[in-house]
Amino acid sequence: MSHVVLNQSKLLARTRRISGQLAAVEKAIAEGVDCAAVLTQVAAVRGAVQGLLLEVLSEHLREHVANEPRAKLREEETANVISLFRTFMK
Repeated sequence: MSHVVLNQSKLLARTRRISGQLAAVEKAIAEGVDCAAVLTQVAAVRGAVQGLLLEVLSEHLREHVANEPRAKLREEETANVISLFRTFMK
């Protein structure tokens, strides 16, 4: 079973908080709130998304790379994670 399914309630709670933060950014922009306040909210959203990313990625590394007994699959998953990092760093 996938670690995402095992941690589903925890991950869904994080995504719901992120949705709420993003809705607050949208509302602030629509209401013409000071740009410094909007930037602060955007930074909070970015931090929350990065936290979610790290949570899912760390569990992925544990389950599908570090604990993978088959060398070929471990190498494939390592290559997948490297590819993901390249995407994240753009």
